[in-house]
Amino acid sequence: MDLLQKLLSQKRNYLLGSVLLIIISLASVGFNMVGNDDFDLARQEVLLRKIGHEILLQSGDSTSRVLPIEKIAENEYQISFENELTFQADSLVNTIQRLLAESPFPRDYVVSVVNPAEASVIFGYAISKNKKDDIKACLGRVQPLGNYTINIQFKPAAISFSKNEFLIGSLMALAFFGFIFLKSVKPRKSTSDNGNKDLLSLGSSSFDVESQKLLINGETIELTKTETRVLHIFALSPNEVIERSRLQKEIWEDEGVIVGRSLDMFISKLRKKLKPDPNIKIAVKRGKGYKLEIA
Repeated sequence: MDLLQKLLSQKRNYLLGSVLLIIISLASVGFNMVGNDDFDLARQEVLLRKIGHEILLQSGDSTSRVLPIEKIAENEYQISFENELTFQADSLVNTIQRLLAESPFPRDYVVSVVNPAEASVIFGYAISKNKKDDIKACLGRVQPLGNYTINIQFKPAAISFSKNEFLIGSLMALAFFGFIFLKSVKPRKSTSDNGNKDLLSLGSSSFDVESQKLLINGETIELTKTETRVLHIFALSPNEVIERSRLQKEIWEDEGVIVGRSLDMFISKLRKKLKPDPNIKIAVKRGKGYKLEIA
């Protein structure tokens, strides 16, 4: 018995040591990456506002404002405008490409021009470091006057090779010591309920939170991460009014940004995906918020 306790104690120490190694490695990487983050973020916002300014000038508008830049997802930003505008596709592509060429942003990005009223992308293209991978379509066309927003999604910046080496080494150590520790432990059958706790019922339809899917009339509908978060809040409080401020806070506050019109866009997308089930709808309660109504 004493020998067994001694062995288990040693394995726990190995595991604890590997966990500490991971913590130290992550702290090291985090310290090296923080650097000038605040300064770079400030420069990025100014640059995005400059892009919006030049697009307004090309539309013949020199007086209205570019609204505050919004971060709508990780590595994705939205430029919105006070008034309606029009744009020529080639000019928009050239302007954004020219201004981002010497920026601190990654060189790979995707641009989407969105009509929030219809929650639809009316124009988009992709730029890559390797120009052969660029995707540009529908050039040479002038878009009609509209209340557009411009979303720019950047490819996540890669961690340097030296940092990768450190992280990979730490993960390998954790895997090795974890294997030693777990090898001596006999697997035990789980007596817990194997039911899918993440499968929520929405009337005659089902909502699988874990796999981000809607099951309506035998049809599987894929959801995005943000759409899943929005619908999950509604599904936990069906037929109850959810305030806009609560939705914004629970969905985006962790990212350090409170998003305005993007909420309406995601609500609009969810409505379209829920449309096959006439017994479910998201209703607007003016001055209050939204309500998931289930007949």
